[in-house]
Amino acid sequence: MTPGTQPALADDRPLIVERTWPPAPRSAGRARRVLADHLCAWGLPQLTDSAALVVSELVTNAVNHAHPPHGHLIFTRFERLECGVRIEVHDVSEAKPERREAAVDEESGRGLLLVEALTGGHWGVSDRNGPGKTVWAVCADGDTHDATVAVTQ
Repeated sequence: MTPGTQPALADDRPLIVERTWPPAPRSAGRARRVLADHLCAWGLPQLTDSAALVVSELVTNAVNHAHPPHGHLIFTRFERLECGVRIEVHDVSEAKPERREAAVDEESGRGLLLVEALTGGHWGVSDRNGPGKTVWAVCADGDTHDATVAVTQ
């Protein structure tokens, strides 16, 4: 088991998966594949589509908007919850993302609206150890309130 992970499931998959990524566009696809692989191993394949979109949006936001200094990586943390998964994306920028209404002709600006819709509003921004922030979201079956409360306290 890797340092910093929790007890594993029967197939030795840890319940928490942490990875670092370069601040590059390809990182979103790689994070999406890692998450999808673990969701299947955790017995949550039904969450793959929505969770993959959420992690893709959050990593893409970190790559496009956080503008980390050269050499700083983006960090993801996926935690298996009783009814779903908590997705965290950490970066060194202090700037907090804000949900906004994009104009009809804009090509971007709808990512956090999508995250909000896919998580039932169970996402947010919090401080982290060191510089920057954590943007988190919970994808779950049914009501995500209990899962969100359990991991944010």
